[in-house]
Amino acid sequence: MRGARPLAAIERHLEEGSVASDDATLLVACSGGPDSVALGGLMARLAPKHRWRVVLGHVNHHVRESSWQDECIVLAAGSRLGLPVRVAALRPPAGPAGRAEAALRERRYAALAGLAAAEGARTVLTAHTAEDQTESVLLALFRGTGLRGLSGIPPRRPLGPGVELVRPLLRIARRALHAELAAGLLPYVRDPTNDDLAYRRNAVRAALRGLREQFPRLDEAVARCAAIVADELEGVPRSAARRRLRAVLEEEAGLTDVPFERIEAALRARRGRVFVKHGIEVEKRGENAASPRVVRKRT
Repeated sequence: MRGARPLAAIERHLEEGSVASDDATLLVACSGGPDSVALGGLMARLAPKHRWRVVLGHVNHHVRESSWQDECIVLAAGSRLGLPVRVAALRPPAGPAGRAEAALRERRYAALAGLAAAEGARTVLTAHTAEDQTESVLLALFRGTGLRGLSGIPPRRPLGPGVELVRPLLRIARRALHAELAAGLLPYVRDPTNDDLAYRRNAVRAALRGLREQFPRLDEAVARCAAIVADELEGVPRSAARRRLRAVLEEEAGLTDVPFERIEAALRARRGRVFVKHGIEVEKRGENAASPRVVRKRT
């Protein structure tokens, strides 16, 4: 991917994902790291079109000596983007339990909910990417999870009274997102604890580097599987439509290994035929995803 194409694709993804209604105030959780700064840049770019008021929200845990550096980076990014910055400064956690990942995460989300409420924002955005989704699914799998764990990080969830947490980048690869940093000359800082293999997530991340060389679409595949599992658990109509279409393909053409992309293409089609495999097409006979489909041999 070269030029502005990756950024345009991400912008389309953000808009199609219905991040928020027009004229809304949005709080972008910004740690100062490359992912969250890039998300801030993308939202600043889209704000005029949707009349969004975008605010960067930073939580300073005072856990590391360099935490002030992180805060300064966020302030610099806000200045560069022309966005207001709001900071929640927390008291340093007491004891090892307070420094545990889960405890810090809970305090951070509570602080972000408070910042959102103060700004009148009903939506908090975080920059979790496809790589984060892969790590979460694998960590859940290694713990012996059920289907809920395999659904990965949810794209949306309640964060506090009247505030929703939205993760719009779960299907976006980090390398594409980081093109925004270069395009906007945006400052960022890297968390030194990301290299500490004592943290399980970091150990999984290190192992995945080698796997991605052999499976370059690994994160895309895991993110897709997590989304499918989540749809099945929630019982969304699209999951039932996928099952019906696969049943028709198996019954009428003996196909049991149709790629997910072909299934989705057939569901998106309003009318006409969609190629699914050599010699086989799906004919759409109605305009909604639940309509009957007939498999036909290509001539």
